[in-house]
Amino acid sequence: MTQHIGIVAGSAEGAALCYRTICLEAQEAMGEHNHPEITLHSLPMAAHMPHILAGDWERVADLLLQSAHKVAEAGAAFAICPDNTYHAALPHLLARSPLPWLHIAEVVAEEAAGRGFQRLGVLGTKYLTEGPVYVEALKKFGVEREIPDGEDRERINTIIFKELVNGVFSEESRLYFNEVMERLRGRGCDAAVLGCTEIPLLVRPDDAPLPTLDSTRLLARAAVRRAIERP
Repeated sequence: MTQHIGIVAGSAEGAALCYRTICLEAQEAMGEHNHPEITLHSLPMAAHMPHILAGDWERVADLLLQSAHKVAEAGAAFAICPDNTYHAALPHLLARSPLPWLHIAEVVAEEAAGRGFQRLGVLGTKYLTEGPVYVEALKKFGVEREIPDGEDRERINTIIFKELVNGVFSEESRLYFNEVMERLRGRGCDAAVLGCTEIPLLVRPDDAPLPTLDSTRLLARAAVRRAIERP
């Protein structure tokens, strides 16, 4: 028996990538066409965005809690959220949650430390990069972080919310992310966190100036490992 995975979704593109990765990665351990039971619940991003823009993470937590109850009622043993930015709400959520969560930044931090990376450039929304989510997670593993400068943070934020979450993946934006990673490499970074759920759909690891840590797929793989453990 495997444990039932609950996905608390934000953006459609990121949730779909996470779901797909779980299904594909599980086959190596469980056999062809096999994967743990999965329940995905999604409130519209339109419900979350006013509170994200206002920095009201307690209200974001209230919305995530609605989804957590839905997946728990469906039988999920634990929850994951593929959206890095939403993790700023977890401190307001965990004590009230009906089930435990895997934390995307902690999964990334553990992978970074295991691969010997010492300073990560974190790419994501301005709410993520300017907030505490990766600061706290990386500190636990002794890994340092850098973030893009202010102008780059604003442009990346616009690309994420105007393009990536809407399924628009342009070559211009891909090359721009490479430019940002090159600047982070010049500041001493030895890897880059693709810290927005959709960035892995745009950036090509084989063409990137830095090794990349794909937060979405790393979270999905961690969920598979958790699900196949004996409860």
